[in-house]
Amino acid sequence: MSTNNTLFRPFSLKSLNIKNRIVMAPMTRSFSPNGVPTADVAAYYRKRAEGEVGLILSEGTVIDRISSSNDANIPHFYGTEALTGWQNVINGVHAAGGAMGPQIWHMGIMDNHRSGWVPSQPFEGPSGLNRPGNTNGATMTDADIADTIAAFGRAAADAKRLGFDCVEIHGAHGYLIDQFFWDGTNQRTDVYGGKTLPERSRFAVEVIKEVRKQVGEDFAIIIRLSQWKPADYNNLLAKTPQELEAWLNPMADAGVDIFHCSQRRFWETDFEGSDLNFAGWAKKVTGKATITVGSVGLDGEFLAAFGGASSNPSSLDELLRRMDRGDFDLVAVGRPLLADPHWAQKIRDNRTEELKGFSKEALAQLV
Repeated sequence: MSTNNTLFRPFSLKSLNIKNRIVMAPMTRSFSPNGVPTADVAAYYRKRAEGEVGLILSEGTVIDRISSSNDANIPHFYGTEALTGWQNVINGVHAAGGAMGPQIWHMGIMDNHRSGWVPSQPFEGPSGLNRPGNTNGATMTDADIADTIAAFGRAAADAKRLGFDCVEIHGAHGYLIDQFFWDGTNQRTDVYGGKTLPERSRFAVEVIKEVRKQVGEDFAIIIRLSQWKPADYNNLLAKTPQELEAWLNPMADAGVDIFHCSQRRFWETDFEGSDLNFAGWAKKVTGKATITVGSVGLDGEFLAAFGGASSNPSSLDELLRRMDRGDFDLVAVGRPLLADPHWAQKIRDNRTEELKGFSKEALAQLV
């Protein structure tokens, strides 16, 4: 494998200067009691920096809205205690020579958590729906929307102030921003709704503009997007390359520097007649840098892992072929790095016999 030439080139864009093309994907861990990242959380991220990960993206960390989370142990990115915890995280990552950005998040309308914990106010979303036909929260008012946009901006400003290297906006996987994108969950008839995907993207565009306003022109902004939904794995928000271009370019114009294109399997394509994946198409239609993700380095996809399925290490040859062709700029790795903080070093040194598989037990602890 030509990993030394491909994955281990440096990458620079605005505030982001990283030693290689490997990104630690955001992965929910729920180890932050009352929303406050602990010393164990800081150590967990520092180990990935010590393990030569180029860019660490944090687990989703929620913005300052009462119902932005469905889990008391999901970290907050607001409030003195939580931000002090994040300061400890980024200090440790930088001390180990790494780079990091928080993934700022509002979950939107959620199912109630299995723990029984619920926020003190109802979940909120564009139309009260978290999937077609299922209401479990309130429809956001104009004031709710304006305050949420401002809260995203404050979180991004805090990320810059604390010394993070970039920020990622979570716009994927059926959470709040994605609930605005999808006609199955956005039934609004005002300026935040509409029959077309670009119309339903107004909320995302306004979030991005506010984030850009708060961090300035030289701070790198990433947005994570997905075509698929937890309620519909085969969903395509953009059904043609033309629809994809109409969806993504307004976000690029609003201030996105990097599109993080979530797929369950990176080798799958959305459109017939081309083997480009989501990240490849995003780069083609916007000209912006992209991150690919989806079962990199493992033979099973990540959603199955939550149901107990294990995965074994797999070849990176197809990933490298696409990367050498210029399809995408960065590669996000999830479960292999969750289970093994030294994965990147082992790939760099061709120590493939030392690579570990993944099992659901890794989800229950911070390694």
